[in-house]
Amino acid sequence: PLCAANIENEWIPSCPTHLKPVVGIKFDTLQQGISFYENYARLSGFDTRLYSTKKRKSGGKISLKYCVCNKEGFRETPRLQSNYKKKRPITRMGCNTRITLKLINDQDNYIIFSFHEGHTHPLTTPNSAHHTKQSRNLTLAHKKYIMDNSRANIGATKSYRLMKEHVGGYQNMAASVTDFKNFQIDIRKHIRGKDAQMLIENFKRKQQMCSSFFFKYEVDDKQHLIRIFWADAIGRKNYASFGDVVSFDTTFSMNEYYMVFAPFTGVDNSKSCVTFAAALLYKRTLNLLCGYLKRSGMQCQLVILPV
Repeated sequence: PLCAANIENEWIPSCPTHLKPVVGIKFDTLQQGISFYENYARLSGFDTRLYSTKKRKSGGKISLKYCVCNKEGFRETPRLQSNYKKKRPITRMGCNTRITLKLINDQDNYIIFSFHEGHTHPLTTPNSAHHTKQSRNLTLAHKKYIMDNSRANIGATKSYRLMKEHVGGYQNMAASVTDFKNFQIDIRKHIRGKDAQMLIENFKRKQQMCSSFFFKYEVDDKQHLIRIFWADAIGRKNYASFGDVVSFDTTFSMNEYYMVFAPFTGVDNSKSCVTFAAALLYKRTLNLLCGYLKRSGMQCQLVILPV
């Protein structure tokens, strides 16, 4: 249980005795000692933070390692000033909880040299324990779920809500919506510089599966994508039925590469908008795109341009 008692203005975690740090416990490696304290923090209802490190002058081995509560210390004064654009919440409360891991002489083992148990703040309740950092960990299943949903244009927030329904509630997620967003940002950083090639390869696969899919692209001298046009089978069929008048609109906002999204649209018998084709343009070139329309089998009689 994560309940705690207030003893001498300090909250003492309620944790099984065999999982509680005790001075003198020996670990084979430093990471084992850190993992042991993190597991204790997860069961006790608080988050940890790696603090300062001391190394030996000869050899550079870590002789002392401090692990503290994430509410240790106080926020620096400049960060509390109003001239910062984004005000961060105050999370430091001067908590004294910490553990010190010390290197044993002539060995690579570490022992618990000191341990302070009491906290200066209430601990996490059992109902909100899944929000702590120690209880959150993106698994391979989480990452695959986010990537699969991104292929269907489902964002991180909606993916988080959908997975919550699959697992039966937020308490079973073992991750937060921020974790989902951060992983999606990492994906975008990983494919940066390769996303244009991924788009071309995706269109080639579509063309192999459906011969009616048409696309055309151009690159500059540095092999950077500057224009791409595509029309699928449904768009071409709509054009054959309702393509007497085509609206070409480039007033949409640009993406991070300053490329404008330009859809070719029309109106069907129900007075509903239908899409014939689309393009991404680095420079607005109407004549070139009309040429692409002809190559795809679309002969436009009238093109309506934005004012």
